[in-house]
Amino acid sequence: ARCGAGGGGGGSPGPSPLTGSPPQALVDDTEDVSLDFGSEEELALRKAKIRHPLATFFHLFFRVSAIITYLFCDWFSNSFVACFVTILLLLSFDFWSVKNVTGRLLVGLRWWNQIDEDGKSHWVFEAKRVPTVAASTEAEARIFWLGLIICPVIWTMFFFSTLFSLKLKWLALVIAGISLQTANLYGYIHCKVGGQKSISRVTSRFFVTADVPKRQARRISGGHIEVHGKTGTR
Repeated sequence: ARCGAGGGGGGSPGPSPLTGSPPQALVDDTEDVSLDFGSEEELALRKAKIRHPLATFFHLFFRVSAIITYLFCDWFSNSFVACFVTILLLLSFDFWSVKNVTGRLLVGLRWWNQIDEDGKSHWVFEAKRVPTVAASTEAEARIFWLGLIICPVIWTMFFFSTLFSLKLKWLALVIAGISLQTANLYGYIHCKVGGQKSISRVTSRFFVTADVPKRQARRISGGHIEVHGKTGTR
């Protein structure tokens, strides 16, 4: 009897293996934990320096090759026609790849010209506003804009050097290089600036439309005050 009383008078009995509830510590340890595997993958993609290596390579390959060929063309061939055609092809490939491929992949910008049913020409400038998983990185954007700006400057220097050295046979090629690369530069600057202006216009329109009901309410309230004032004087 004493043993039974002693056992009953001890510490609080533990939970029954059949009907008792689990301890509070176990409840806290078994709480649900949300695991987001997609965010880890997206974070790894953001840390990647070059996400489109092929597009980045060809963004610089054609324009740098055209400059190098222009500088050292006499070392490879004595034919002016062969050098002229080679450099012009490189400039054409560069214009097409930058306009249609690398700008869209590296910075999310695109521009082109379309003709409507009436035969009128329209320039279209687009900028991607919604970031995606496959969006470009800062390193790619920096490479894109540096290559887009520096190369036309180099061709402009070639223009003055050709003009002052009286090598007029290269003048047409240098003007073609300036024209093609400046056209891409102008188009993408217009895409960048135009996208920011369109966003500001949408924001200003939103505030204007939000302010219209307030103005109408003020005009209506002012009209009521004027009517009451007139009836009061009568």
